[in-house]
Amino acid sequence: MTHSELLKLKRWNTPTVYNGWEQITRHDTTRGHFNLDETRDYMPQMGPMVGYAVTVVCEPSNPKHLRENPDNLRAYREYIASVPGPKIVVVQDLDNPHIGSYWGEVNANIHRSLGCVGTITHGAIRDVDEMTNAGFKALAKRMCVGHAFSWPVRWGVEVEVFGCPVKPGDLIHADKHGFLVIPPEDQDRIYEASCFMDANECNTVIAAARDVAGRPMPEVLAAMNQAGADFGKAALEKFGRKGEW
Repeated sequence: MTHSELLKLKRWNTPTVYNGWEQITRHDTTRGHFNLDETRDYMPQMGPMVGYAVTVVCEPSNPKHLRENPDNLRAYREYIASVPGPKIVVVQDLDNPHIGSYWGEVNANIHRSLGCVGTITHGAIRDVDEMTNAGFKALAKRMCVGHAFSWPVRWGVEVEVFGCPVKPGDLIHADKHGFLVIPPEDQDRIYEASCFMDANECNTVIAAARDVAGRPMPEVLAAMNQAGADFGKAALEKFGRKGEW
């Protein structure tokens, strides 16, 4: 997708993008492409983020990675810099409980300068206000005060965060609701499908639910039933599937 197409997709929230995606995909829409565990958006005021995954594994509790692989940070940054943006850094933190944070003010600014717009980490973050000031969005499991031995262990590999596998290069849409990994074969139609399904809701089921003032309840219920049928018909004609209603 072009950068302008990604900016258009960023205007929708992640549930809206999911509604479009389920109409066009051949994948299982109940698992495998979005978080199963709860995430927390620490910068909801920044709105959604969209980008291609760059991946890294860390283990902040273990000092041996820094001691035995002192060149990892340089090589990892070269990997991040080599990938076209916009990028979302997906971090699999091997610790549980989480001893330290891979993220803070400095790392957020460094990654922002390398074309990254944010992170999804199954670990912790810190310096939330400073990360926000850097324009770097974070979905994470929790906050913490220290960094411990936050050092890249391996990168550019498939990771799993919040019960969802993520591969380098996957397109991700994320906001305060969670995140969606959009398969390559679905990317060409995802914006069109999201726009259509949002308009379909506004033209049918939402309109019926709003237009109720002064109307008798049997009439309201009949209108809602008709709106649901109209919604399904429009989706079926467009995509061959009826959709949610």
